[in-house]
Amino acid sequence: MVRRTGRRPGNPDTREAILAAARGAFAEKGFDGASIRAIATGAGVDPALVHHYFGTKDKLFLASMNSPIDPVDVINEATAGSRDEIGARFVRAFLNMWDGPRGAAAVALLRSVAGNEWTARLFREFIITQILRRAAPKLGLDPAEAHLRVTLAASHLVGLALARYVVKVEPLASAPADTLVAAIGPAVQRYLTEELPGVFPA
Repeated sequence: MVRRTGRRPGNPDTREAILAAARGAFAEKGFDGASIRAIATGAGVDPALVHHYFGTKDKLFLASMNSPIDPVDVINEATAGSRDEIGARFVRAFLNMWDGPRGAAAVALLRSVAGNEWTARLFREFIITQILRRAAPKLGLDPAEAHLRVTLAASHLVGLALARYVVKVEPLASAPADTLVAAIGPAVQRYLTEELPGVFPA
């Protein structure tokens, strides 16, 4: 069998074919196990064309999830400043994304995660590879504690998003952002930087 290379002549759906192949590969093999070459083969194109459309593997992954944000932006915003205020900045950056023009896309993504195991696999990979791996070094966390600390914080924020933007539980749904930063920031701060008795060895 001869491998096809290059752009499909006259086919306007090349980008979507790459995304479809990427979603399948990332869901089945995870971010680390899915290669650009394998994704290109699945889409019937040359690997160079994947890079042409999406640049990097990280950007292809975000596009395959229809992610409304690049987590790097949120992480950089949250970690730029005093370590003692990281929790509040994380909550603020998170709310800014959901309350902004990209919020509708974020709600759609969260709904699809809640109702589809295939999408949930992608979301788990998103948490691990795009958030956890990037946030832990920025936060200066002990590698033995980093995974649990970051996922505890992420679980709190995802729960906030589900209650506020999807289920729309009041008064949480209409609470001002400043109120939520004040209420939730200390909890996220504790997960990320403070002692957690009974969780990690003393």
